[in-house]
Amino acid sequence: MRYAILEAPSNLGLRPTGVEDASSALLAIGLGERLRARYAGRIEAPAYSAVRDPRTGILNAQAIAAYATTLADAVTPILERREFPIVLGGDCSILLGNMLALRRRGRYGLLFLDGHADYWTPETEPNGEAASMDLALVTGRGPSVVTDLEGRLPLVRMDQVIAFGMRDAELDEDYLARDGGLAMPPELESIPLAEIRRVGFESARTMIATSMAQRDVDGFWIHLDVDVLDDAIMPAVDYRMPRGLSWSELVDCLDTAIVSRRAVGLEVTIYNPSLDPERVAGRALVAALSEALL
Repeated sequence: MRYAILEAPSNLGLRPTGVEDASSALLAIGLGERLRARYAGRIEAPAYSAVRDPRTGILNAQAIAAYATTLADAVTPILERREFPIVLGGDCSILLGNMLALRRRGRYGLLFLDGHADYWTPETEPNGEAASMDLALVTGRGPSVVTDLEGRLPLVRMDQVIAFGMRDAELDEDYLARDGGLAMPPELESIPLAEIRRVGFESARTMIATSMAQRDVDGFWIHLDVDVLDDAIMPAVDYRMPRGLSWSELVDCLDTAIVSRRAVGLEVTIYNPSLDPERVAGRALVAALSEALL
């Protein structure tokens, strides 16, 4: 596997808390050297605005759409070189650009490793943050400016998504109440943390492998929001929740996807180095990614 690392330090879908420095921090720790990856550049984001767009209800909606196109343009040549892009965010709104790059090429699925469902709408998300809406947006739920990019709605079909490790629905009563119970579409394959613990991790891991093998797609993009990890080992996130996956479980999830030979790229989001001044979590994340991908 030939890896290429692309920096996507956008905070447009969240706020200027420190996630915009994640890519620099992970590279300084040595992620590129560990993976023997080619450095493919850095895509700077437009200036952040804290004014919520009155038409869409989303912060920086137009800027997020523009950034998605620019990011897709940068991911495309990596894919054309038959390299495996590793896109370092930034917040979860970078998912739009990565899925747009794949949507231009064919029909792709999404392995969504995230502690949150990220299925809010502008009407229900209290802060207007697209980082809490990214799964909804890439599957076509939301304002057209950020869902119908280049007329390619949806960027991924909901029945081609495998969501793994979510735990917000069982912990955040306010989250449930705002969306009438947050009814997720029945076609979504969701394996929340509670189900993982009920059936055992190895059985849940087998579900990933089976689902990836059965999907009629050209490949899978991997979305990794580090808040899928146990808060005790990854406290460097802006919206903390108790519990989560262990380092070894994350490694096994990623390894399952890589071994399947259906994974085509990976994004890493939400790591906030300002909350990890000694880089303890950052070094552990680099070690886990290296173990899984090599």
